[in-house]
Order: sequence, then structure tokens, then C-alpha cells
Amino acid sequence: MKKISINLNGETRVVHVEPEETLLSVLRNKLGITSPKCGCDRGDCGACAVLLNGRSVRSCLVLAMETDSQKIVTVEGISQNGLTQVQNAMLDMNAFQCGYCAPGIIISATELLENNSNPNLEEIKEALSGNLCRCSGYLPILEAVKESVKEDSHE
Repeated sequence: MKKISINLNGETRVVHVEPEETLLSVLRNKLGITSPKCGCDRGDCGACAVLLNGRSVRSCLVLAMETDSQKIVTVEGISQNGLTQVQNAMLDMNAFQCGYCAPGIIISATELLENNSNPNLEEIKEALSGNLCRCSGYLPILEAVKESVKEDSHE
């Protein structure tokens, strides 16, 4: 076991990890963070996406030991001060049905909007392309991201 210290959603957390443990496993099973989901356990679906030092990563592919002294943000972290504009748009537009993919998509959309405050539809599609959703058909998700940009520019 190795002791690591991470900045998780703005709070320093210390945890003991095994060399083979993934970040997803540690977040869910040791730190109680349940927004990242285990969808495929191969990095294909995006359900386990988190922000690692500001970049979206598949936490099922990252060894927890590699995150020592790193900054990790999950949906719980981006929602600490209430729902974000993109989360509100997703709710208002009923973008999700079952919601299993929602945290990963919200993480990907958050990364996009932090780097591009006015993305076009193609840029939104590209940013969300690593996230699979079996329920929605994607159109409501794409429209919600577009709508969150519009709403944000009116504030």
C-alpha cells in the first residue's frame, strides 16, 4: 500500500492505495464519490470521466497512485455552490433519461466550456464524442449544452 494525497473537489484527501487500484475504484470505494460510474471499465464509454488537473480523463484507466499531489474534480465538486449553467440546462431540457452517463457528459461539457465559452455545434459534438448514452439519442444533450452557452451570455 502507498499513501497518496490528492486535492479532491477542493479538499485535501489522504488515502492508502494498492499499486493496481484505479482512480475510479478509489473514488467510489474509499472516498465515497459516486458520480463517476463504471460503465465499460475500458475507457470507451466516458461514464467515469473526472477532471484531472483541469482535463477530462477516464478514471477507470488512471492508476490512483499516479494522482498523488494532483487536483481531481468530480460532478460533486463542480456542484458545490449549486448547479452549474450546463447542469440546469440539462435538467430544463430533460436531456437525460436514466442518467447513468450524465456525470461523464457533464464533466466533458464543463471542460469544453472552461476552454471555449462559445462553442459551435461541431465543437460540442467533438467534446462529447467520448461519452456514450444509450437512452437520449444525444440531441437533447447537445441542445442543452448549446442552451447553457446562450443562457450564460445573457447573465
